[in-house]
Amino acid sequence: MTPLRLTWVQPEDLIGHELRQAAQDGRNASRIAARWSAAGGPEAPLRAGASREPVSPYLRMLANDLLDELADLPSELADTEPTDLNRIRSLCPNWPTRTGVDAARHGHAVGTANLSRSAGGPGAEPPASGRGARARSALKGHSGEETAPTPATLLPRLEAAWLGRAAGCLLGKPVEKLPLEGIRQLARATGNWPLHTWFTARGLPPDLEATYPWNRRSAPTSLAENIDGMPEDDDLNYPLLNLLLLQRHGKHFTTTDVARLWLDELPAGRTFTAERIAYRNLLDGIEPPHTAVHRNPFREWIGALIRADAHGWTNPAAPATAAEQAHRDATLTHTANGVYAAMFTAATIAEAATASGTSDIHTCLRTGLTVVPPGSRLARAIRHAIQLARKHRHFDTVVDELHATHAATYHWVHAVPNTALLAAALTHADGDFTASICRAVSGGWDTDSNGATAGSIAGLLAGRPEAIPARWTTPLKNQLATSIGDFNGMGFDTLADLTAQLTTHLTTTHPTTTHT
Repeated sequence: MTPLRLTWVQPEDLIGHELRQAAQDGRNASRIAARWSAAGGPEAPLRAGASREPVSPYLRMLANDLLDELADLPSELADTEPTDLNRIRSLCPNWPTRTGVDAARHGHAVGTANLSRSAGGPGAEPPASGRGARARSALKGHSGEETAPTPATLLPRLEAAWLGRAAGCLLGKPVEKLPLEGIRQLARATGNWPLHTWFTARGLPPDLEATYPWNRRSAPTSLAENIDGMPEDDDLNYPLLNLLLLQRHGKHFTTTDVARLWLDELPAGRTFTAERIAYRNLLDGIEPPHTAVHRNPFREWIGALIRADAHGWTNPAAPATAAEQAHRDATLTHTANGVYAAMFTAATIAEAATASGTSDIHTCLRTGLTVVPPGSRLARAIRHAIQLARKHRHFDTVVDELHATHAATYHWVHAVPNTALLAAALTHADGDFTASICRAVSGGWDTDSNGATAGSIAGLLAGRPEAIPARWTTPLKNQLATSIGDFNGMGFDTLADLTAQLTTHLTTTHPTTTHT
C-alpha cells in the first residue's frame, strides 16, 4: 500500500522549515539542528509540501519534540517585530489617522444592515429567481434593515477588482512552483517574453516541457488553449470566505469567528501551509491565537496576505480599519511579518478602492507601508523593492536583484520576498493592469498568489471592467468555480454587488487620508 504523504503537516517535514524560520527570526537553534541531523532527520522539501518517503516512528516523535523545543527559544526580534496590534501601532509613526469615512466606521457595528432582505434572514422577502436569487442565497443567516443602494461609482471598481484577482491568479497558475529560469524559458519559447498574455503549450519544444513541466493540477485549466471560466483556487476561495465572515459577523468579527467559519465552510483539503496547520490545531482543541504558533513553521508565509482583499475592498479610504480587520483575520494562522503582509495589502487596497479613484499606485503603496513596523524585515524588503523598481528600466533586472537578495534565505511561499516582488511589480507597472499582473507573475516565487493580488489592486485602479483588456476577462466567462458555500458558478458582477453591500457608510466622495 502506498503511504499517504499528506502535505504541510507531517512533523518530519515541518522541522526543517522551523529551523529555517528560527534562523530568520533570531533564535539560536544550532543545537537542535545538530540533534536532528545526527538522528538522520531529512531536510525540509525544497518546493513540495511533503517528503517522498515516510520516516521511522522514532524520527517522527523526535520531530514533534524538537518543534516544541524550538518554540521555547527566545527571539532577538521580539521587540521590533511584534504581533500584538497595539505594539504594531506603537512602532508605526505614520499610522493612518481616522478621518472621514474611517472615523465614521470605527466603533460602529458594520456589515449588519446591507444584506437584510436579500440575505434570507428573518422577515426576508421571498427570493427572486435567477442570478440575483443565487447572490442572495450565497450569504445566509443575517437580518437587519435595508439601506440605500451602493453608489454607482463603487460597483464597477469592485467588479474590476474581482476580475483582476481572477485573471492574475489564473495567469500564474500553470507556472506555480517552477523556478524563475523555467518560467522565462517557457514564455520565451512561445513568443511570450516579456510576458504579456496567457501561457501556452502550443509550439513548446517537448524537451523544454519535460525539463520544466507545467503545474500538474493547474495546467488542464489555466493555459490559453483550455481556459473555460475561473477554476477553483485558494486565492479566490478566501475572498469568498471573507464575504461570508463580514456578512455573518460584521466588521467587528473576532479571530474566533474566523475559526468557526472555516470549520463550517472551508474544506480542510482546500487549505495549505499555515492555514492547514491552524486548521489541524483547531481540530486538536487549540484556540486562537495559539493556532498560529503551535508547530506552525509557516506562520510568516503568504497565506494571510491572500486573505486580505475583502478587508480592503470593503473599507475604501479607510486603511486603518482595513489593516485592523486583516490583523484579526491573519492572527488565526500567522505572526509578525506574515501578519504585516496582510495588513500592508489591506491598507493598500483600501486606498486603491476609493470611489473617487484619485489614488495612484504609488500613493497606495505608501499608505500600505504606514501600517507595517518600519524596522521589520517586511518593511525593509518592500522599500528596497520599490527602490529597485524605480531605478531599473528593465523589470528582469529588478527580479534578478530581488532573487539575489531573498532566494537563499526565504522559501518561495514566504511573505517577505513575495510582498517585495508584488510591490516592485506594481511600482514598475505604474498602474497599468497588464503590466502589473505580468510583472508579478514573471518574477517567480508564488506566481498565482502574486498575480492575484496585483490584479486586484490594478483592477481597482483601472476603475471598471471595460478598462481591463478583453483578453484577460473574456476567457473567465463571468464564472467562478469554488467549493465555498453557494458561490460555485457565480459571476464576478454578482460578487461585486455582494461586496458593495458589505461596504457601509458609503458616500460618493471620500476625503483624502491623512497621516500623523
